Amino acid sequence: MTLQLHDQTVAITGAANGIGLAIARAFLEAGARVIAIDLNAEALARFQSSDPDRIEVICASVADFSALKAGLADRTIDHLVCAAAVGSGKMGFPFWNLDPGDWSRVLDITLMGTVNTVHACVPALLEDDTARKSVLLLASVAGQIGSQTDPPYSAAKAATINFAQLAAKDFAPYGIRVNAMSPGMVKTELNRAVFESSKEANTTTYEAWAEEKIKRVSPLGRWQEVDEFGAMAVFLASEQGRNITGQTINIDGGQVMHS
Repeated sequence: MTLQLHDQTVAITGAANGIGLAIARAFLEAGARVIAIDLNAEALARFQSSDPDRIEVICASVADFSALKAGLADRTIDHLVCAAAVGSGKMGFPFWNLDPGDWSRVLDITLMGTVNTVHACVPALLEDDTARKSVLLLASVAGQIGSQTDPPYSAAKAATINFAQLAAKDFAPYGIRVNAMSPGMVKTELNRAVFESSKEANTTTYEAWAEEKIKRVSPLGRWQEVDEFGAMAVFLASEQGRNITGQTINIDGGQVMHS
């Protein structure tokens, strides 16, 4: 099966690193043009240099709705991927280890950053051939299981899943598909930050902690790789995914199972 997205443009937030960058590279491999959105100007420049003819960059915070609107104005957008997110940087259980003030930045970027981005892209998404268009929101298994690791992050991702469902209903009359994708255990900067905020950081290494945790929480007992999310994102944006909408796709090694 060949997934081709030639002459199509995808806007991706959080595109400078981690899962967002892997998704951006996967879209390039499928022939698409990429609008990479991130606050890391240096990383964006490195990414753009890899294919300057097909990569545009916007250095902006997803928490800044005005900046997003200005940066995305008058652009063609066929697909949107919202991958920007942050955690609180603190170990959350019990939840009162955190203060209410620890929630604000996480919600502003992880939840409202997603809402801001989708709002900013609505005019472009509703133009031209809407039937081939799609939106993908990066969620997390943490948003499905009430993960105690980082309560603000878990809550933000749960709300992201709900937003994907209601947006799917609103966009459906136009043929635009909206889905969420939930990573399980992935070796990213965010995952390492979880370890560094834990008590185990004083007694073991990240590698040892990570291997023990993946065996404990994942039935398949192996890490998920960032390229897996790129492959799924392209599939969902392609013609092969034309009847998939309002879904949360888990790539988690079986961590979240529903009977």
